[in-house]
Amino acid sequence: MHTMGVKAALPRYELYFYNVVLCTAMLWAARWIFDVSSSNSNRKTFKTSVQPGWYYSGRKMDTADVEWMMWFSTFREHVIFALSGHVIFAKICSLLAPQYRSLVFMVYGMLAVFTSMGWAYVTLILSHCVLLYSISLVKLRWLCFVAGLTTLATFKMEPFISWQAGFVTGSFELRPLLFYGGCGFTIMRCMSFALENCEKKDGNYSILELLKYNFYLPFFYFGPIMTFDKFYIQANNPNLTRKDGEMWNICLQGLLHLGVIMIVAVLLHFMYILTIPSDMKLLKNISDWALVGLAYLNLVYDWVKAAVMFGVINTISRLDHLDPPKPPKCITMLYVFSETHFDRGINDFLCKYVYNYLGGKHDNVLDELIASLCTFGIAALWLGPGWVVFIWAFLNCFGRNFELWTAQFFTMEPFISIEMAISESMSRRIRAVFNTFNFWTIVLYNVLALNSLEFAKLVAKRLLLKGFPFTTITVMFVTYCLIQLIKERERRQNIQDR
Repeated sequence: MHTMGVKAALPRYELYFYNVVLCTAMLWAARWIFDVSSSNSNRKTFKTSVQPGWYYSGRKMDTADVEWMMWFSTFREHVIFALSGHVIFAKICSLLAPQYRSLVFMVYGMLAVFTSMGWAYVTLILSHCVLLYSISLVKLRWLCFVAGLTTLATFKMEPFISWQAGFVTGSFELRPLLFYGGCGFTIMRCMSFALENCEKKDGNYSILELLKYNFYLPFFYFGPIMTFDKFYIQANNPNLTRKDGEMWNICLQGLLHLGVIMIVAVLLHFMYILTIPSDMKLLKNISDWALVGLAYLNLVYDWVKAAVMFGVINTISRLDHLDPPKPPKCITMLYVFSETHFDRGINDFLCKYVYNYLGGKHDNVLDELIASLCTFGIAALWLGPGWVVFIWAFLNCFGRNFELWTAQFFTMEPFISIEMAISESMSRRIRAVFNTFNFWTIVLYNVLALNSLEFAKLVAKRLLLKGFPFTTITVMFVTYCLIQLIKERERRQNIQDR
């Protein structure tokens, strides 16, 4: 039934109209945000996050995103140095002794972690690896989950966080971020290893394989998570030949990411989309359209950040002859909850070990409910327990199940007969209307997690209540145009894939 709303073609003039409406609306919203940024750059609330930018730009820069600034400004040289060293050593090993390259990955990764964080941190990581490896030998899936999630919880709850963080000393500004990133991803990788070991029929994987997997430097601190079964096969593959044009594609991908980094840096000089949401007094005085555009651009920015950060890492891992998780799907292409994620590695992990394992074919309402509850429960633990995270998890879990309930409801009579009686293009238009409301539900739910509860409430109030009917209808119509363009892209992609 879903394909009926996708495969139908619409008249070309209709698609041109949708493009014009969407481009006009986006430029209009961007203009308002630019005006707000320019006229309020000296506000007291902006002083901490809007800092002097490029000298020749003559403008200040939005530096509210610590993670972005760390990667591409503050510690740019450190990141480049560490990853360049990995690429050089990996290439030398691939040429001289390809059968030992996974071992070289591990040794270089451990040395890099030791150099940046110290021996106490390496010892802490090793202790968790040994603990979860020992439990994996029992080959009880439920026990591996309990042990892994309990260990993960020790890095998300007090007093365990402070106690373990106390092992790492020093005033290195980046250490807190590296500490939690490395520990969190280590636990998830150990869980993947343990669960794959449970599935291994003959014997057990060695602890050396776990260490090779965990200390692969490009993935160590910030992911993405590549499940152990895939990493084990690819990292131990002695055949290092490449497909025709593969190296060119890798270089092109690297240049593309560099270009996106430059574009984002330029935009952050002209639109303070990260700082403005923290100033509630200012938000109450801007237009409905600017506020809605600001919420949407915040999600687009977060996707771009995830795509670039994971993309840089993925480019390096592709040089190592690995096939890493793909970047997340663009927020502008999302209108169903089942495809909503900002970290495809975590998504793949949860789908493989929890959601698909418990949900089966995803056609049973009760099984789907249990699977999604467990999935979002683990996601909430991964993000760090808190009221905002719990609300986000509940709303997204409800949205995913509501989609299933609605889909099953509309496969009943008389709806199925009505859809069969109308044209496919009309079916696509009707579906797009429902997808429009779904789209903004996804936006509002995720704005809640990325910004604040107050900002999400303000956007919802202005979009649905205070701005009704003009703002509501206008925004929904523009979104409808966007959904139709997404469906058109999916239709063409389906034709190419045949």
